[in-house]
Amino acid sequence: MTGANRTGRIFVGNGFQFDGYTGGGHKEVIGGLMSTGDVGHFDDAGRLFIDGRDDDMIISGGENVFPGEIEELLITHDAIEEASVLGVADADWGWRLAAFVALRPDRALSEDGVRDFVKANLARYKVPRDVIFIDQLPRNPTGKVLKRELRERLVGVDP
Repeated sequence: MTGANRTGRIFVGNGFQFDGYTGGGHKEVIGGLMSTGDVGHFDDAGRLFIDGRDDDMIISGGENVFPGEIEELLITHDAIEEASVLGVADADWGWRLAAFVALRPDRALSEDGVRDFVKANLARYKVPRDVIFIDQLPRNPTGKVLKRELRERLVGVDP
């Protein structure tokens, strides 16, 4: 990756290079630098910003979208307690975005309200087409959101 404000994969190198996982897996190495599995960009001052994991990136209509950016925005809305965004296969766009939203007690928000909030703060291609309201996000014992369970709830949602 060259130039400021261009998203690319992050590679690192040092004197104590990673030899591989105990299960035999390895990270990609190019020119002696190892992939971290992250993508990011440098700003005009040369600071590196992590945009997300390369395996989390969704390509929708040719645009790279990182669900974490949309999730971070959604939880700033005063009616939203928690949110999770994932990609859904789409015949026209390759992938489209689906947002699972849990509202704060005694708060109300419509699907269009969620979309309008994202549209007012991020690029139009980052607006989720599907908005599904749930009581709370499913989590494993360590608190990680179970996106597999969210994906199962999308069965029957029109593309």
